[in-house]
Amino acid sequence: MRARYFYGWNVVGATFVMALFSFGLGFYGLSVYVATLQRLHGWSAAAVSAPVTVYYVAGALLTMVIGGVYERFGPRAVVAVGSLAMAVGLAALGLVTRPWQLYPVFLVMALGWGSMSGAAINIILAPWWERRRGLAVSIAFNGATLGGVIVTPMLIPLIAALGFPRALVTAGFGSFAIVIAVAVLVMRSGPHTRGLGPDGETTVAARAAPHVLGERSGRGDALRTWRFWSVSAPFALGLAAQVGVLTHLVALVGPTLGAGGAARAVGVTTATALVGRLLTGVVVDRVNRRVVASATLVVQMLGLALLATAASPAAVYAGCVLFGLGVGNLTTLPGLILAVEWPRERFAALVALAVGINQFTFAFGPSLVGIIRDQAGSYAVALGVCIALEAAAAAMILLGPRAPRLRRCAPS
Repeated sequence: MRARYFYGWNVVGATFVMALFSFGLGFYGLSVYVATLQRLHGWSAAAVSAPVTVYYVAGALLTMVIGGVYERFGPRAVVAVGSLAMAVGLAALGLVTRPWQLYPVFLVMALGWGSMSGAAINIILAPWWERRRGLAVSIAFNGATLGGVIVTPMLIPLIAALGFPRALVTAGFGSFAIVIAVAVLVMRSGPHTRGLGPDGETTVAARAAPHVLGERSGRGDALRTWRFWSVSAPFALGLAAQVGVLTHLVALVGPTLGAGGAARAVGVTTATALVGRLLTGVVVDRVNRRVVASATLVVQMLGLALLATAASPAAVYAGCVLFGLGVGNLTTLPGLILAVEWPRERFAALVALAVGINQFTFAFGPSLVGIIRDQAGSYAVALGVCIALEAAAAAMILLGPRAPRLRRCAPS
């Protein structure tokens, strides 16, 4: 028997808000910071891009162990400290006067990013959901997508009105106030705190014990299995291609669409990412998640093929739509696949490890696309390489273990 209203939906809402600001300021916002620093100081692209790579690598290393941190201190404390680190880092970013100062500043910001990125979303929601986890995670991750639609664009007029230093202080500590409020008021360590089990189950067995995150159960054995790498490796390849294309999207479509059209193309891509994730969230708990992941990559490949060969604005926008449909799903699906193929007590440790590997890999995606573009003289070859990466990923994800899943994700 289940309660009429499950408190887990409140936790989904709180995680949505956390993702809204962590991705809006800590992921999509990077393009705004980089462009502004180049304009204000006249620094080269390499001077500001290298610290960003360090930022992603440091965040990835933290992500790999964040499951144990959540297990020990709980979501309230970890999210509060992470949001403070992001705010302090943003405030310091507005004060840098030399390129080398970007490195320590981005390392501080990386504490916030690693604490509140994709792995954190999965870890916070894992104890609350089992049958409807796909829908819950998809809804929460839409906060990340909306971060790119709402939070990041607001940075540009805010910087114009207040100046770079004051704008970053306002954005950083404004987000801190909101995120810490939802963390303290809403986030709980699991449904056992309300006498419930996952999905709101009220049976005695469901209430008997809290969900254990299991960071200490060991990850070395997972790293030696194809079952784990058949999830982590393909998503690492797919995300490297995806992040590389997203970073260069304005420059890629600009010659065909112009500056205004390029901005609209980015909006179209982000909006369809939201649609794609919602559609996947509705069906993913009822179908084979590896098939969904492979299909997502194939749709993205079609979009990239259009972008590589498009000769008209309509074709460019169509390519952005197809590519965008998979943007959100590539961050959502790894955790959803791990959730049905590994025991619950192993989930937090393994999703953190997989997301960390993915983030470490995609940190080099923008550089890969940029280098190939410079060598070839156009983006067509670079997009061809990205298509090849995604094709390899689509095949690998289907070549996962054929053994029965640990539990069936039946619709509620």
